[in-house]
Amino acid sequence: CKPHRAGEMRFRPCIDLHNGAVKQIVGSTLVNDPTKLQTNFESKLSSAEFAQMYKRDQLVGGHVIMLGPGNEEASLAALAAYPNGLQVGGGVNASNARKYIDAGASHVIVTSWVFVDGQLSRERLAELVAAIGRERIVLDLSCRKHPDAPTGPYFVVMDKWQRFTDCKVSRELLAELEKSCAEFLVHGVDVEGKECGIEEELVTYLGQWSTIPVTYAGGCRDLADVERVRELGGGRVDVTIGSALDVFGGKLPYSDVVAWDAKEAAAAAGS
Repeated sequence: CKPHRAGEMRFRPCIDLHNGAVKQIVGSTLVNDPTKLQTNFESKLSSAEFAQMYKRDQLVGGHVIMLGPGNEEASLAALAAYPNGLQVGGGVNASNARKYIDAGASHVIVTSWVFVDGQLSRERLAELVAAIGRERIVLDLSCRKHPDAPTGPYFVVMDKWQRFTDCKVSRELLAELEKSCAEFLVHGVDVEGKECGIEEELVTYLGQWSTIPVTYAGGCRDLADVERVRELGGGRVDVTIGSALDVFGGKLPYSDVVAWDAKEAAAAAGS
């Protein structure tokens, strides 16, 4: 699958893996205490079956996220079912990134490994680029506002979104990181998995600041929210929907979103 150009908004599907199963989890509850984990949905379908479904429906640039250990086999099964159609993240670093590319991933998604003690490691980022090339890298800049500063700015979070880095999401940060990656993936951590509406301020910033493909995830409830992402992001921000979809136990028909994406793809092809 060829990546679409920035400016062609698309729906990006997801396969979130926890203990080898496809689940929808409230990401901010992924703490060390398992009793606090909030699971919205666990699917009876395998990761490979979801991947096959996305391939059938011509959905591009989706992501497979390994939420902790025990997900290697399931992630590789998904990649094998949809070669070059999915990105993979969760525990990826310069030493193992090539393995996932060779297994069929179009890109690897990297977050915590490029941060050391809460600070961006430009050395590690350069090591990753040297290992697989900038064009294969997606940087996950999932972020939240600090509790002590609820009006902002947004800061990138790491270690299952529990630890703040010192990286403020800004035009300057994105401009620097664009030199070392092909795309950004950004979860609005405080709304992710809660179906409470999108982080409108964050989407607006992403549309204004990113000059490479960027995907927003978090809080989408329906197609009206998807259209709101288009409006605020200027049509330059792709969107992921998780818990709201009926295939993940929600109310929004997956088929409606597929139809929306097909319409977008057709419009882009005709432009």
